[in-house]
This record gives sequence, C-alpha cells and structure tokens, in this order.
Amino acid sequence: MTQPMTSPSEYSFSRTIPVDESYDLVVAGGGPAGTAAAVCAARLGLKTLLVEASGCLGGMGTSGLVASFGPVSDGERMLVGGFMKELLETMWRQKAFGPHVVREFLDGQLNRWVPFKPEHLKRILDDFAVAAGVELRFFTRLIEADVQDGRVRGVVLSNVEGLRYVKARTFVDATGDAALAALAGAECKVVLRDTDSVAPSTLCSLFGGMRWDDPAYGDDWRGIDAAKARTKTELLERAIADGHFTQADLFMPGMNKIGERTASLNAGHVFNLNPLSSRSLSDGMVFGRKLAVEYLEFFRKYVPGCADLELLATAPVMGVRDSRRIVGEFELGIEDFRNRRQFPDQIAVYNRPTDVHPTDTSKAEYERFLRDFDGKDNLGRGNSVGIPYSILVPRGSQNLWVAGRCHSSDTKVHGSIRAQSAAYMMGQAVGTAAAQSVASGEPACDLDTQVLVEKLREHGAYLPQKALARTMTR
Repeated sequence: MTQPMTSPSEYSFSRTIPVDESYDLVVAGGGPAGTAAAVCAARLGLKTLLVEASGCLGGMGTSGLVASFGPVSDGERMLVGGFMKELLETMWRQKAFGPHVVREFLDGQLNRWVPFKPEHLKRILDDFAVAAGVELRFFTRLIEADVQDGRVRGVVLSNVEGLRYVKARTFVDATGDAALAALAGAECKVVLRDTDSVAPSTLCSLFGGMRWDDPAYGDDWRGIDAAKARTKTELLERAIADGHFTQADLFMPGMNKIGERTASLNAGHVFNLNPLSSRSLSDGMVFGRKLAVEYLEFFRKYVPGCADLELLATAPVMGVRDSRRIVGEFELGIEDFRNRRQFPDQIAVYNRPTDVHPTDTSKAEYERFLRDFDGKDNLGRGNSVGIPYSILVPRGSQNLWVAGRCHSSDTKVHGSIRAQSAAYMMGQAVGTAAAQSVASGEPACDLDTQVLVEKLREHGAYLPQKALARTMTR
C-alpha cells in the first residue's frame, strides 16, 4: 500500500512479498570467495543458496575478464590448499591455463601470475557447485536485510520473478562491496578518493590475433624479465609522448597469454571512480571501453607482433579493486604484513606484494608503486603473511561473515590479499565457519578457531602455524 511522501526527497511505501524456502546458508555474490564458501559449506552438509547478479560464477576472473590468478607460491612451495588447490589441479588437468603455463607457475615461482581461460573457469565452477548441491540463482540481487537483535534473519532478493524474502541460519557477504554487511548495519569503512588513496579501477578486455611467437615480443609482457620490462616502458612512454592516449598513464600490467593467438588485457586505469555510485560506474564503463580501443591501436602501432590484433570484447563489469570494507574483529595492517606475522587463527597464508596501483597519472605515484611493489612491501622468497579468521567477521557479528575484497585490512595490505587466489581461500574458511556455527550454535564473533583451523587442515588447507587458539585474534 502506498504511503504519503515524507519529504521532497523521500518516498515511503509498503508491500507484501512472497516468502521463499529457508536455508542453512545464503551466500551473496558468486565470485571466487562466494563460490568457494557455497561449495565448501554444501559439501559439509549445509542447505546452501548462492545468489549472483550476473549469469556465471567466478566474478572478476570470468565476468571481469581478469584472466590471471595472483601468485599461489612463495617461490619455494605452493601456499594455497583446500578448495583453491583443487581448482588449480582441475584446471591443470583440463588445460584451462594459458598454453605457456608450466607446473613451476604453481609450485615454485615467486610473484608469478597464472593466466587462465575465463570461459573454461566458468564451466569448472558450475561443475563444482552442481556436484556439491549448491542451489544457484543467477541474475539475482540482494536488496535488503532483515536484522533483529544483531542477527540477520533473512534477506530480500530481486530478479525477473519479482521480490522474494529468504530466511537462513547463516549468511556470507561475498559481494566485494560489503553490500549485505552494510544493509545489516555492520560498521564499514568506505574507501573513496576524498577520504583515502584508493586504487583505480580497470575495465579488462579480450583480444585475438596476437603473434606470441614474434621474437621481438616474447610470450610474457608483464615485466617478469627486466629487459622486456624496459621495452614495455619505452614503448609506452613513446606513445604517451606522441599524444596517443587520452591520459598519460605510465603503468600498464600488460597482456596475459590465454591462448595461442588470444590474450586478456589488464590496462587502462579509470581514476577517481566511485564503485558505490551507479552513475560513476556507468561513466567509468563508457570511458573504459574508449580506453580499450586506445590500447588496441597502441599495440597495433607500437608493439611488434600486434599488427593483426583485434578487440574481441570488453568485460561486462568494471574491475573494481577497492570500495567498502568491513570493520572487523581485527584489522590486518601493513606492519603485520612487513613482519610476516603468523596467527593462531589464520585460515590462509599468502605471498604477494602490496599491489596498490597508482592513484593518478603522476610520475611520483608511478614511482611510489614501483618502490612498494619491488621493495619493502615485497615479502620475498620463502615467506608469507597469515590471513586471520578475525578479519572476515564484522565486529560483533552473530551469523554473518565476509570474504573477498571487503575483508578488514588497511589499504596497503588490501592491495596484496584482495587477489582471486586469496579470496578463494577466504571463501572456504567462512563456508567452513558457517557449517561449524550451525552445528555448534557458536556465533561468528566467538567461534572456536582451533576447531575451525583443524577442520580446514582436514580439508587440505595449508596452515603451518604451530600454535592454535580457541579464540580469534583481536
């Protein structure tokens, strides 16, 4: 029933919506973190619903065309375990990686990104979810949360069928933007240009016609090899000097080889984008598509082996690196990172530089990025930092967890552990925590973390900490 307008800028109305069936766990967001959470919880016996706004799982790795996993090794051994290791092994067997990927990419190379085929990843994640018994609802968004006495009782979903109210015992926010946590009243930190130095966004793209076998180009333009890195910088600076680009962006991560003649491009920063504004996102998508054409023409004109390059597609979603994060039971900070700190309640260990991209086109910001990436914010061979359970729990939360880039960390650490490979491990942790909570009645903010770590180890997680604790790091 429609109600009177309460003010010139507000409108109030009420309506009755159908109540859907109930679940043990509802996961909002089907990216890396959400997929892992849903699959792992379902494998542990929870009746699980996974809600995803797009038409596939995988998030940035599929819809976002960010077709490369962050490093999975510390240079001496594979750090990822459990669900993420299972995914890597499946992709290896099914030849879902770029054709140049060798086992050393996974087992023993430091700071090595791992390119893959996005379409193949979609099908593998479909198979995992279906086999686990996860109920999938694509093209569905979460629009409201029902909270009582600090517990989330249910959520309102919207899709082509209209609105539905869904009750559950536990919930996971894997939206990237902490959308469910914010709706549920959790304390959050919004990271925007006027409050912090937020990493820019990028609209990634797919290309065909790449001549990877051209000796002047090589098969890896990501800067792993110093000579190739110099070549890339020289060509980019030449194009900028020629006035080729709309903006003089000195940093381009480069092309990822995903096929014999195909590539994914992570390039073209969209600066000052507000990921929590639909208007800003819309403007960013328009600008990102314009940049994709500029990079196509740059490669054709300046880079050997690229004369026949074709732009096949830009991603249907913006590649957002940072937006809104929860205030968790603990915030993982840069000193924890630099000290390679390990935690009794850690649910993963990780080794990746603090990859906070330049926040503008200035040379000073570009040089800041290089110093951080290659200097004191690079953990080095054989090292890692622990990811504690407590950064995945909104402060005081009873039955809500987050996983993925909306976790609780400072900006620098966030630039490291926001990667897909870390997000999959966070997802497994919170899916396992939800199953433990349902079985024991323990709230998220007072979970027995020794039991959680032991269960994760039982399911393949690599957690080398010697001391365990019943309570989380705070």
